[in-house]
Amino acid sequence: MRGSLGRVLSVGLGAVALTIAGFFSQAPARSQDQDPGQDGITTSALGNYLAGRFARAAQDTKDAADFYGRALERDPSNEVLLEQAFQMETMSGNWPKAVPLAEKLASTRESHRMSQFLLGVTSFKAADYAKAEDHFKAASENPIGELTSSIALGWTLLAAGDADGALKAVDLPKQPDWAQFYLRYHRALMADIAGRKAIANTTFEKMFRQDSRTLRTALAYAQHAAHYGDFKLAKQIMREQLSKTQGDPHPLAKEMLERINKREKTPLLIATPSEGMAELFYGLGEALTGEGGVSLGTIYLQLALDVKPDHAFALAALANAQESAKRYEDAIATYDKIPQGTPLQSAIDIRKAFNLNSLDRVDEAKAILERLAAKDPKDVRPLEALGNILRARKEYAESIKYFTRAIAALGKHDPRYWGYYYARGTSYERLKNWPAAEADLKKALALAPDQPLVLNYLGYSWVDQGKNLKEGMRLIEKAVQLKPDDGYIVDSLGWAHYKQGNYKEAVRFLERAVEIKPEDPTLNDHLGDAFWKVGREREARFQWNQALSLNPEPEDVDKIKTKIERGLDTKAQAKNVEKTRQVQSIDSSRRRSENKAAPSGRAVE
Repeated sequence: MRGSLGRVLSVGLGAVALTIAGFFSQAPARSQDQDPGQDGITTSALGNYLAGRFARAAQDTKDAADFYGRALERDPSNEVLLEQAFQMETMSGNWPKAVPLAEKLASTRESHRMSQFLLGVTSFKAADYAKAEDHFKAASENPIGELTSSIALGWTLLAAGDADGALKAVDLPKQPDWAQFYLRYHRALMADIAGRKAIANTTFEKMFRQDSRTLRTALAYAQHAAHYGDFKLAKQIMREQLSKTQGDPHPLAKEMLERINKREKTPLLIATPSEGMAELFYGLGEALTGEGGVSLGTIYLQLALDVKPDHAFALAALANAQESAKRYEDAIATYDKIPQGTPLQSAIDIRKAFNLNSLDRVDEAKAILERLAAKDPKDVRPLEALGNILRARKEYAESIKYFTRAIAALGKHDPRYWGYYYARGTSYERLKNWPAAEADLKKALALAPDQPLVLNYLGYSWVDQGKNLKEGMRLIEKAVQLKPDDGYIVDSLGWAHYKQGNYKEAVRFLERAVEIKPEDPTLNDHLGDAFWKVGREREARFQWNQALSLNPEPEDVDKIKTKIERGLDTKAQAKNVEKTRQVQSIDSSRRRSENKAAPSGRAVE
């Protein structure tokens, strides 16, 4: 990897010159440092800094940390390098390197939030609560860190034996509603540990009224109630949480209900201040990574794991973040750190199987899923995963077998199960078994009449075959109304108009589809065809050229080139293009649906 980065660096300096102005202002060139290293990358601070940028952009956190560290060795007073090296080492959980960097950052910028958090956690773990308190207070000088600092301070005070001080630290009435939810959650947890049952109960109730959907907080409240023997309240909490969420109950929710029904006295979800501190950073990290803030979220998750290395939820959230970054080997290794034997085990193994599939280790993935399916024949999730893996690999006949087994195991026709019929129907359609495909797609539509994927697939299939045109168009139009920002579904409507000769309407919708999804070659190709049909030949050739530049499927390249050269004039060309469209247009409108019926990306939500 580093050799290729070196080659990129040798030609790429101009492209990034403006983005590194801050670096140049702090790191003047030093000609004596410009000797090339053995790995082909310059050993200068600038060279390693740029290599670190490329590694970070490629989501290679460990390499990025290494490059930034090397750059910092060459220019130890450079704050840009110090900041980047600290972030990368913290994201990697490399505490022997991250802690000294945090100390240096905090010494130069006292209110530096993340360095103070790490130093506070380090002191907290060492039971140096006075020092931890100082670090968390310093972090609160940064307005963004005030909420986190207050909760961390509360857990520190509780660990030091000051329950009143802890509860006071998280009593911040001027914070907005979203912040109050976090504050109430942690205040209730602290009160429980401190033996303040009444405060815990009142605070949990306020929190739950604010949001009863979140599984983690609902579990904490239900376990609080069951811990004190109030099984009626515990059951009410879990039933309300389940009623607000769609799909099958989460394994942890099912386990909790079973314990409540058995009237088992249940331990508190958070039993120690250390667990509470880990819970704080886990909650923030999971929320941030779930909303796209992967880098910062990963730092918070690593802080949670620094306090409690076996925190199952934090490990699962970290693995999810690694999956998002396509670091599948790292994700598998993280899942393997989750303690065995929890109700999450099947979901974790399914995620590992998907990661193995992404690494093209399909046989290993199938072995895991087959083992799970044999272990519990009533659990359809492994069958669903196998079906979707094979469907994505275009092994449609095999995928149908697994979806059929899943449907048989489900037994009843529940609206939640539309995805199994949809997935099997699309596989039948790809095998050109339209009667079976149509039956499954109709069944999926009956179960989920407002599901855009089903509306689009069935509607376009009818229009493409020249049957049920009016009903097919109605279904596609409804799909667009439900998902107006889905470029593929909008493309379906445009191409349906094209198929019926409504070229002006086709242009209108196909232009919109390309605006939504400009990087898709097929959508650009479609728009080119529609432009040609309305006499906008120069624009048509522009769109075809655009499609050609976006790496279309190999079998489409020559056809697009022919259109650029000759247009759509001859009947032979039109016939050839139409034949291509019958496959290509369906592929484009459905491409995003290939794995829509797959299990949730998050194993523990």
